[in-house]
Amino acid sequence: MNKGDLISKIAESAKITKAQATDALNAVLDGISEELKTGGKVTLIGFGTFSVSGRDARTGRNPQTGASIEISAKKVVKFKPGKELSDSVN
Repeated sequence: MNKGDLISKIAESAKITKAQATDALNAVLDGISEELKTGGKVTLIGFGTFSVSGRDARTGRNPQTGASIEISAKKVVKFKPGKELSDSVN
């Protein structure tokens, strides 16, 4: 499923237009992004939790040449599924 499919599903389920569904989905995604940018976390009960974690700088290896390379530190987004989501998949 891609974003267009999800928008169609939202529009059909909520009985709204695709334009309204697009606006709603974009608002949700923007809200999650903004909170994660500030280092916060977003918890959707029953669905899961989005959070930001830091990765330390480290030395890696180029698989083609075998040369050592420095990999810089960065922030990564993590998602931990909620119990209801996990149970519904199994």
